Amino acid sequence: MSSYAVIALAAALGCRPASAQEVPRTSWADPDLQGIWVASTLTPLERPSEYQGREFLTRAEVTALEAEARVEEQRQQNRPAERAPAGGDVDYRPDGSLGYDAFWLDEGTTWQPSGRTSLIVDPPSGSIPYLPTARDHERPYGTGPWNSHLDLDTGERCFGDGFPQIWFGDNPNHQIFQTPTDVVILHEMYQQRRIIPVDGRPQTGIPQWNGEPRGRWEGSTLVVESRYFPDRPEDRFRHLWRAPASTLHVVERFTRVDAETIDYAATITDPVRFARPWTVRFVLSNDQAGRGVTPGHLFEYGCHEGNHAMVNVLRGARVEDAHAAR
Repeated sequence: MSSYAVIALAAALGCRPASAQEVPRTSWADPDLQGIWVASTLTPLERPSEYQGREFLTRAEVTALEAEARVEEQRQQNRPAERAPAGGDVDYRPDGSLGYDAFWLDEGTTWQPSGRTSLIVDPPSGSIPYLPTARDHERPYGTGPWNSHLDLDTGERCFGDGFPQIWFGDNPNHQIFQTPTDVVILHEMYQQRRIIPVDGRPQTGIPQWNGEPRGRWEGSTLVVESRYFPDRPEDRFRHLWRAPASTLHVVERFTRVDAETIDYAATITDPVRFARPWTVRFVLSNDQAGRGVTPGHLFEYGCHEGNHAMVNVLRGARVEDAHAAR
């Protein structure tokens, strides 16, 4: 591992000793997590094939990738807001390149400070440890058939894309509020709210879309355990790993490192989908401009008013069926 990687990793993961004075605290003395936080990063969730066997990039490689991202961001800002789409040319194409509406995305222009080649830190491969049969019935995003509203994924139906904290791209901000008894996280994407009791209340066992969370403080770290996710086998999710399930168990750790930084980690366990627990780790920052994203407050996420997109997708599919039948 390069010296750059060692130093950056220690800083990013809060490994340096921190005095109590360095960690902002509330008036009731809990670590203060309040504010608007952004997770946008160029670092991919899973390790790309070109980086297989490499846990870290060099500082020169990170600098070059960030410079390239700034150039692309400027290009996107200077292009017309809309252009005629090609088939399936939305957000990302199947090859991973940007689609016609890429100007909506707000992915930032910075790599993770650690220089890691993936946000997944365990297993060491940097890949989600799916069980062999877990993805047998998964359909690639943007593909049909479109015979029913159930053929659109939950995000297209305005329900959300599954577990919300690990979110990048468009509407990437999270706002955190605190009281002595609760921590509340408002996610800009889909305006999802997570109310996390931290006063020792027992769980009710009632399934909720994002699970039933309970939090506790361990030093400067808020530990949140979420269970009681619902089973939704009839629903299609854009990413299988985000889907709720009654067997899902998530443990998150929010560690306030300094005035601008929270170290975030989540360990995800589901013996039905994954061969083993896996852990993702990244930095949340309240310096939006420094991360290369749009600064400001959270915006309302209106999704589709009246969900005309769903109606139009199904109507378009019927037109294609009629043409095919001629």
